[in-house]
Amino acid sequence: MTTAQADPADRIREYLSRLTPLARSSLLTEIERMQLYGEDVSAFAPILTALRAEFRKSGEAGHRLGNPSRYFFRPLEVLFVDRPPEKANAGQISRGSLSAIWEWISHEMLPAMTRDYCEAMKKALVGCHLQEADQLANGFQTKVVKSLLGTLASSEGATSAAHGLAQYTSSHACMNDLKKIVGALQLREALTAFGEALPKRIDRLGGESLHKVLALLDALANKHPHGLPFALTIIMRRLEQPAQIALLAVHASHGKTAEDIAGTRYGIAVSMVLDHLDDRLLLLKQALRTVRIDAAKEILSEIYDIEDQLHDWIARLDESEWGRRLERFMATLAADLDAEYHTLPGDDVHGDLHHVLEGIERRHRGSGLLHHLWLKGRDALTWRL
Repeated sequence: MTTAQADPADRIREYLSRLTPLARSSLLTEIERMQLYGEDVSAFAPILTALRAEFRKSGEAGHRLGNPSRYFFRPLEVLFVDRPPEKANAGQISRGSLSAIWEWISHEMLPAMTRDYCEAMKKALVGCHLQEADQLANGFQTKVVKSLLGTLASSEGATSAAHGLAQYTSSHACMNDLKKIVGALQLREALTAFGEALPKRIDRLGGESLHKVLALLDALANKHPHGLPFALTIIMRRLEQPAQIALLAVHASHGKTAEDIAGTRYGIAVSMVLDHLDDRLLLLKQALRTVRIDAAKEILSEIYDIEDQLHDWIARLDESEWGRRLERFMATLAADLDAEYHTLPGDDVHGDLHHVLEGIERRHRGSGLLHHLWLKGRDALTWRL
């Protein structure tokens, strides 16, 4: 049988088998990054299957995000997000960057040390010596941080690191995640202690809970100023209502205007709320695409509530960059909801969506998304305003 007549799966396997381990790893990393961006990667399914088979056959799987690397990154897990590196804020680290960074450390920066670490770690894990595994990870983290601090201290070193990472990912923002990893690993003990001192769950950030959280945050920020964004991310994970993270900035300000709040060291918390809205929009679109109407209603209600809260907490919000970003977000939400509505199957589903969104409109009449749709004369949702 000629190559042209061969089964497509066989041709894919043959092609992948001719690639170097580095090329296979880079290809898999890029496909995973595309998934993070929400791109349709269904056409890559046969390639993904063949890639994973090649990893298993050659024993390469352990060199990706296996146990040794997972232990290495474990102190940072609370900071990981499923956002592309380009959209991860100062307190977040994109999961999409981890594979590329680990591969670069393993193959380019500290290959011998990484190999020794992985071999020792695998023995410790097989023997269930978890305390030893923690010690190995901590020791290797210290070595990596020391090496990276030296590398990134000069423009030449930073440029070399960027070029090295470029072999494993096309995302220039991966370099930002590398710097954040260095900073967070430097503070891993302080951040762990900070997380342990926080309540496991914060139902409402107000009164005594607000003062307690702010006191802990002040103490960390005074001692480790560059750890502030990481601490805010940790707090946000504990909040029943993540948008309440903005209250830390509001409370720290002497005034209620956007300008006053932006001038505090906690002003970044408001931007984090806007990032949270971006994430909720993605979930809303997924809920609509899978016809989970109740979930869509809940997410959309949350978005409206956050919009209302920001306007309540921050005076003259519309005059600030935060306000302009919020306005752009609501316009995008309107367009996306309109587009997703047209893809929903069946009149019954349209009716259900109309019903639940109409209920939300009664709660938020004259503001936000539905008012935006009305102003533009859209009749896709057949509102009866």
